[in-house]
Amino acid sequence: MAPPRGAPAPVRARLRAWSARCAALATAAALTAAAAPPAQAHAAGNPLQGPRAAKIRFFVEPDTNAGRQARVWAAQGRFHDAALMRALSKISQAVWFTEGTPQQVQRRVRETMRQARRQGAVPVLVAYYVPGRDCSQYSAGGAPSERAYREWINAFARGIGGGRAVVIVEPDGLALLSSEPWCNEGGGGSTGRPEDMSLVEQRFREIDHAITTFAKLPNTGVYVDAGHSAWQPLNDYDAGYGEPRAQLGIVSRLLRGGVAKADGFVLNVSNYRADAELIDYGVRVSKCLWLRRSTGARECTDADLAAVPDGRRDLTPFVLDTSRNGRGPWTAPEGAYPDPQEWCNPPGRGLGVRPTTRTGHRLVDAFLWVKRPGESDGQCTRGTAGPQDPEYGIVDPPAGQWWPEYALGLARRAVPPLK
Repeated sequence: MAPPRGAPAPVRARLRAWSARCAALATAAALTAAAAPPAQAHAAGNPLQGPRAAKIRFFVEPDTNAGRQARVWAAQGRFHDAALMRALSKISQAVWFTEGTPQQVQRRVRETMRQARRQGAVPVLVAYYVPGRDCSQYSAGGAPSERAYREWINAFARGIGGGRAVVIVEPDGLALLSSEPWCNEGGGGSTGRPEDMSLVEQRFREIDHAITTFAKLPNTGVYVDAGHSAWQPLNDYDAGYGEPRAQLGIVSRLLRGGVAKADGFVLNVSNYRADAELIDYGVRVSKCLWLRRSTGARECTDADLAAVPDGRRDLTPFVLDTSRNGRGPWTAPEGAYPDPQEWCNPPGRGLGVRPTTRTGHRLVDAFLWVKRPGESDGQCTRGTAGPQDPEYGIVDPPAGQWWPEYALGLARRAVPPLK
């Protein structure tokens, strides 16, 4: 509002000051509105949300490793063990897509969708093909280039089409970047060469493209991987060794990777952390995401997080992989191994809570079995010369390969018990 013409000078000065204050307040309000985080970009048809979620039926593959193992053991007279494998084979597990040409992945995804429709069920699909996957460790592989990855993701989405599905985007894709101080991908680490940070930027673009592409599908829930509660901290940090030492916390990684366009994030894929610990961590991640987007803060203190109401409707939800965490994580005896690899085929573990949307927590959209129980984590040596795993006295199967006796151990120690 302009001051009226002809007003005395002192009045004009006061009016100008008043007008300036109004303009400043209007500008501040506009900035606040712009900074306020939008509600999470939930797909209207996300099967894990809304009134239909409570009655969801998850897809069970008709032919599984556990089902085939049950037949083998029944023929050998191992009837109790066979019964456990039959029970395991009837529980929904995610279907992983890890290779192939765009045409091949589209065909495989489309066939899975067709089978799920015949059951009247919703499949959980895992996209695991990002370039430089797993820092060239046990699950090394992925697309040969960013362009090839984009084409593969586009074909994956075409395979889903308008069907109902849940997609898990790239396990470890954000929690494990090439810049990790122990990872020698692209220089850095212990190579003595500068880190090629363009690979990190490429990873963020790739994850963002996957989220953006799947989020356009009308009936698909999209959850991007965020590691687990004993891995990345919320805030950026100094790793204390390697090159570069400065590392992004999981919240920065999620924001850079495009989590705002997803339906949420996923925790504990292929790991063993306990549900209560994961939920506490997931709530903290969700609150920190809200704080970072709404206030522009660069980090989240405990006091900041405590001040965010648990009931905010615009907090980012998440899902948990409960496939193998029934007994929680393994802690190796102190000093037993140079590198215990407590995440790798740990002994004494058990199956966890069955897949369900009835989680008892408003931010947890579902408990899912993302990792397929009985498939090896890799050929663990626990820091020894190998090739045997000293916990078992054998060479473990390669990552992703069926391991009958490990599957049986998980089934025997299931919490709650298998029926």
